[in-house]
Amino acid sequence: MRQISIDVPAAGGRADAYFVKPAGPGPYPAILMFMDAFGVRPRLREMADRIAERGYAVLLPNLFYRSRRGPLVDPADLLDAERRGAVFGEVMPLVRALTPELLVADVRAYLDFLGAQEGVAPGPAGIVGYCMGGRNGLIAISALPDRIAVLGSFHAGGVVREEAESPHLGVGSITGEVYFGHADNDGSMTPENIATLEAALAGAGVTYTSELYEGAPHGFTMSDTAAHHAEGERRHWAALFELLERALPTPAR
Repeated sequence: MRQISIDVPAAGGRADAYFVKPAGPGPYPAILMFMDAFGVRPRLREMADRIAERGYAVLLPNLFYRSRRGPLVDPADLLDAERRGAVFGEVMPLVRALTPELLVADVRAYLDFLGAQEGVAPGPAGIVGYCMGGRNGLIAISALPDRIAVLGSFHAGGVVREEAESPHLGVGSITGEVYFGHADNDGSMTPENIATLEAALAGAGVTYTSELYEGAPHGFTMSDTAAHHAEGERRHWAALFELLERALPTPAR
């Protein structure tokens, strides 16, 4: 595979990012991978590599580039449950600073970058997002339905809110397919929130799957944190690759 750390054009400057794709000529469908609140780090690069191995060109940008270049956290802190909570509190100002308007402007630039790369297939891309990345993925596919064909969202939080701009209220514009793998007993995405999201998707006629990963806590895919849940991670890979092969197939598939 071809793996590079690179600064890519974004709406507010240049974002530090990781780009990986297979070594062959392609063309490979484009995937935007949206980080969790702890940022781009070895674990997420490993996950991007695994997606690329299936025949995709994957861009993993630092969504907080306006505020801080990566790395954002010390990975060792994430393995301690108490310290992980403290680190989460430290990055919350960065989460709040990334408004939907800023995000969508950046996504346009990220997609333009991907589309200009050799060996990347033309046409709509996919998004894979974790935690806040899942919420941001929903915002992006709702805002840019002509450019994003599929969303895989895992243990997303804050998808359903009381405010008028809650992400779930914008799903009526989605034309692609979406998948949500929800964490169990997640205060940021309660059973009531899940039901509200599902009703919004169904009411809008969106092709979707929404599944609860029983016993898997918020952050269950992240093997470098205290929230890792091995069975939840395994299930997420199976669901993600089934989704991508169906909605954004590679030439070999």
